[in-house]
Amino acid sequence: MSCLIVQSDKTLLLEVDHEQADDCRRAIAPFAELERAPEHIHTYRLTPLGLWNARAAGHDAEQVVDALVTHSRYPVPHALLVDVAETMDRYGRLRLLKHPTHGLVLESSDRPVLEEILRSRRVQPLVGARIDSDTVAVHPSERGQIKQALLRLGWPAEDLAGYVDGEAHPIELAEDGWALRPYQRQAVENFWHGGSGVVVLPCGAGKTLVGAGAMATAKATTLILVTNTVSARQWKSELVRRTSLTESEVGEYSGAKKEIRPVTIATYQVLTTRRKGVYPHLELFDSRDWGLIVYDEVHLLPAPVFKFTADLQARRRIGLTATLVREDGRESDVFSLIGPKRFDAPWKEIEAQGYIAPADCVEVRVDLTESERLAYATAEPDEKYRFCSTTASKRRVTEALVRRHAGQQTLVIGQYIDQLDELGEHLDAPVIKGDTGNAQREKLFDAFRSGELSVLVVSKVANFSIDLPEATVAIQVSGTFGSRQEEAQRLGRVLRPKADGHEARFYSVVARDTVDQDFAAHRQRFLAEQGYAYRIVDASELPAGDEEPGEVG
Repeated sequence: MSCLIVQSDKTLLLEVDHEQADDCRRAIAPFAELERAPEHIHTYRLTPLGLWNARAAGHDAEQVVDALVTHSRYPVPHALLVDVAETMDRYGRLRLLKHPTHGLVLESSDRPVLEEILRSRRVQPLVGARIDSDTVAVHPSERGQIKQALLRLGWPAEDLAGYVDGEAHPIELAEDGWALRPYQRQAVENFWHGGSGVVVLPCGAGKTLVGAGAMATAKATTLILVTNTVSARQWKSELVRRTSLTESEVGEYSGAKKEIRPVTIATYQVLTTRRKGVYPHLELFDSRDWGLIVYDEVHLLPAPVFKFTADLQARRRIGLTATLVREDGRESDVFSLIGPKRFDAPWKEIEAQGYIAPADCVEVRVDLTESERLAYATAEPDEKYRFCSTTASKRRVTEALVRRHAGQQTLVIGQYIDQLDELGEHLDAPVIKGDTGNAQREKLFDAFRSGELSVLVVSKVANFSIDLPEATVAIQVSGTFGSRQEEAQRLGRVLRPKADGHEARFYSVVARDTVDQDFAAHRQRFLAEQGYAYRIVDASELPAGDEEPGEVG
């Protein structure tokens, strides 16, 4: 009996323990989006964006239909197969091409579709003269805008207009005892073959090295966009260590420095700094003839950078992320402006290969005291989450968890600065927050890496791109409401493989019977989709030693 159930509402149910489950997963991964991955049955969904991603990666409707029919336990609903074929057939009926005399053009293999989109008010300002019945001129600067507009109309264009090579610059991967892992090499090859697009890899699986691999393939000047200055310096350190690039070839463009070099690493923060209504630093995009642009943590791309990226469609672009989940729903903009998903590796698959640590995820439920419950009940709606996230009851449980893991490298992560300052004081641990200077941040991170510090309290400035391989325990006390991407990034802080093979521990301390509990459920969705099951334990039952806490029914 087969392991997949294909349903008419476009959901696919995969029986995980079935002997054919791995083969089936590989077959459907290119086109089906994983929605939930609890213990026994994983739920995938067919979406237009997922099917168009598959078309962009070279898969056709016949392969998709064959995968569904081969692995389905029951007959696949005929209407669903028709819908798959027709949805995928929409991709590529419109193509952006380089014309020998007219420059950039939009060409159609289906004239009624061209007539339909040319009547759209979204498209009309972006096109020029009609060249013939199947072709219309497009101004090169509108290449990104028209792709966005067409995607929203349900007719995604295949961009075959090619890329400029940019200014050449020699970059080789260093060959001193390391090599790209097989999945990293595959990610680089898929990206290069496609020309532009997104690589999705778990935190700790070496996205920076995929970026380095792409740079060594492009052998061109490169602009790298990152989340913060600490991340910029980590990128520089890795590139100097792992490639033929020298210190002097890699520049930092941040609040502290404004260096433009053959490889320049800029922060999203400096690029989105606004003065008198303009973004002066966006000129960095035009400051050199870049051959490659790397977007680290592409799921965080701010609106002004999206807007400027629309003008950069002639440059090769690679986006790196652990999750394409965007709480604002702009995944389609990532698809149209950065490119389709070129590579995606499930977290548990990378864990099984030993490249990231296994993790035990525990939600610790805390009872508020009677006075705290009364204060919460009477708080204004917009104050309720802050109040229940920062109660003294939570602080006491967090202190108990830190004591329980004494001697292990522990991160305490939260959202509210006054809460973190108080925890830092009670735990006698330093606090890293927004106003901590970069030099002090790096000093504290180094002390944590060396083991000189075993407990570090961090705000959301440490959510992204901070490499702390020694961190074994993370305790989350508060977060950005129900952000799934933040939950994934925070777990990622402890997923670097441990020298002793030890598993990571991720605690989320949650106030029972409050909005904190509701937000926690939403935050955990992405990780549950990746196969991480949260155990729920009651704070009152936490043991004092290092034995396992019991589950709560």
